[in-house]
Amino acid sequence: MSSTSAPSASHPALVACLCADWCGSCREYQDRFAAMARQFPGARFVWVDIEDEAELVDPVEVENFPTLLVSVDGQATFFGSITPQAETLERLVRAQLDANPAPLKDTAIQALALRLQQHTAA
Repeated sequence: MSSTSAPSASHPALVACLCADWCGSCREYQDRFAAMARQFPGARFVWVDIEDEAELVDPVEVENFPTLLVSVDGQATFFGSITPQAETLERLVRAQLDANPAPLKDTAIQALALRLQQHTAA
Protein backbone atom coordinates (compact mmCIF):
# COMPACT_ATOMS: atom_id res chain seq x y z
CA MET A 1 0.00 0.00 0.00
CA SER A 2 1.31 3.41 -0.84
CA SER A 3 0.20 6.72 0.53
CA THR A 4 0.35 9.88 -1.52
CA SER A 5 0.01 12.13 1.51
CA ALA A 6 1.25 11.73 5.04
CA PRO A 7 -1.26 10.32 7.51
CA SER A 8 -2.31 12.66 10.28
CA ALA A 9 -5.26 13.71 12.36
CA SER A 10 -5.55 16.76 10.11
CA HIS A 11 -6.82 14.51 7.29
CA PRO A 12 -10.50 13.93 8.07
CA ALA A 13 -10.99 12.16 4.73
CA LEU A 14 -9.47 9.01 3.30
CA VAL A 15 -9.60 8.24 -0.42
CA ALA A 16 -8.46 4.68 -1.12
CA CYS A 17 -8.04 3.28 -4.60
CA LEU A 18 -8.37 -0.50 -4.59
CA CYS A 19 -6.56 -1.90 -7.60
CA ALA A 20 -4.30 -4.70 -8.79
CA ASP A 21 -0.80 -4.47 -10.21
CA TRP A 22 -1.69 -6.73 -13.15
CA CYS A 23 -4.50 -4.36 -14.24
CA GLY A 24 -3.36 -2.09 -17.06
CA SER A 25 -6.10 0.45 -16.33
CA CYS A 26 -4.95 0.65 -12.73
CA ARG A 27 -1.32 1.19 -13.71
CA GLU A 28 -2.37 3.99 -16.07
CA TYR A 29 -4.63 5.51 -13.39
CA GLN A 30 -2.07 5.55 -10.58
CA ASP A 31 -0.33 8.78 -11.66
CA ARG A 32 -3.68 10.57 -12.05
CA PHE A 33 -4.71 9.39 -8.60
CA ALA A 34 -1.44 10.64 -7.07
CA ALA A 35 -1.81 14.00 -8.83
CA MET A 36 -5.33 14.38 -7.46
CA ALA A 37 -4.00 14.07 -3.90
CA ARG A 38 -2.21 17.39 -4.36
CA GLN A 39 -5.55 19.07 -5.13
CA PHE A 40 -7.11 17.86 -1.87
CA PRO A 41 -4.61 18.48 0.95
CA GLY A 42 -7.34 17.81 3.53
CA ALA A 43 -7.62 14.19 2.41
CA ARG A 44 -5.25 11.26 2.62
CA PHE A 45 -5.01 9.31 -0.66
CA VAL A 46 -3.83 5.70 -0.49
CA TRP A 47 -3.24 3.14 -3.22
CA VAL A 48 -4.11 -0.42 -2.18
CA ASP A 49 -3.09 -3.44 -4.25
CA ILE A 50 -5.86 -5.88 -3.37
CA GLU A 51 -3.61 -8.89 -3.94
CA ASP A 52 -0.63 -7.63 -1.93
CA GLU A 53 -2.99 -6.45 0.81
CA ALA A 54 -5.54 -9.29 0.58
CA GLU A 55 -5.66 -9.81 4.35
CA LEU A 56 -6.48 -6.14 4.83
CA VAL A 57 -9.17 -6.04 2.16
CA ASP A 58 -10.89 -9.39 2.85
CA PRO A 59 -13.80 -10.16 3.08
CA VAL A 60 -14.73 -7.27 0.76
CA GLU A 61 -14.87 -8.33 -2.89
CA VAL A 62 -13.47 -5.92 -5.46
CA GLU A 63 -14.90 -6.90 -8.82
CA ASN A 64 -14.03 -3.92 -11.07
CA PHE A 65 -11.11 -1.55 -11.31
CA PRO A 66 -10.52 1.07 -10.22
CA THR A 67 -12.67 0.82 -7.12
CA LEU A 68 -12.68 3.70 -4.64
CA LEU A 69 -13.51 3.85 -0.99
CA VAL A 70 -14.03 7.32 0.46
CA SER A 71 -14.26 7.80 4.19
CA VAL A 72 -15.13 11.14 5.81
CA ASP A 73 -14.70 11.69 9.55
CA GLY A 74 -14.17 7.97 10.08
CA GLN A 75 -17.25 6.82 8.16
CA ALA A 76 -17.25 5.24 4.70
CA THR A 77 -19.44 7.36 2.45
CA PHE A 78 -18.65 5.90 -0.98
CA PHE A 79 -17.57 2.50 -2.26
CA GLY A 80 -17.68 1.58 -5.92
CA SER A 81 -15.91 1.42 -9.24
CA ILE A 82 -15.45 4.54 -11.31
CA THR A 83 -14.18 5.35 -14.76
CA PRO A 84 -10.44 6.06 -14.64
CA GLN A 85 -10.52 9.75 -15.53
CA ALA A 86 -9.11 12.49 -13.32
CA GLU A 87 -12.26 14.58 -13.77
CA THR A 88 -14.46 11.77 -12.46
CA LEU A 89 -12.25 11.33 -9.41
CA GLU A 90 -12.21 15.07 -8.74
CA ARG A 91 -16.01 15.35 -8.93
CA LEU A 92 -16.47 12.34 -6.67
CA VAL A 93 -14.01 13.50 -4.02
CA ARG A 94 -15.35 17.05 -4.06
CA ALA A 95 -18.92 15.79 -3.66
CA GLN A 96 -17.96 13.54 -0.77
CA LEU A 97 -16.07 16.31 1.03
CA ASP A 98 -18.59 19.09 0.39
CA ALA A 99 -21.98 17.41 0.59
CA ASN A 100 -21.84 15.78 4.04
CA PRO A 101 -23.08 12.44 2.67
CA ALA A 102 -24.68 9.78 4.84
CA PRO A 103 -22.45 6.89 5.92
CA LEU A 104 -22.84 3.64 4.00
CA LYS A 105 -24.88 0.96 5.76
CA ASP A 106 -22.66 -1.94 4.66
CA THR A 107 -20.81 -3.04 7.81
CA ALA A 108 -18.08 -4.85 5.82
CA ILE A 109 -17.26 -1.61 3.96
CA GLN A 110 -17.28 0.38 7.21
CA ALA A 111 -14.92 -2.19 8.73
CA LEU A 112 -12.62 -1.96 5.70
CA ALA A 113 -12.55 1.84 5.99
CA LEU A 114 -11.55 1.52 9.64
CA ARG A 115 -8.81 -1.01 8.83
CA LEU A 116 -7.44 1.24 6.10
CA GLN A 117 -7.43 4.26 8.40
CA GLN A 118 -5.61 2.31 11.11
CA HIS A 119 -3.19 0.68 8.67
CA THR A 120 -2.23 3.94 6.96
CA ALA A 121 -1.84 5.76 10.28
CA ALA A 122 0.74 3.20 11.45
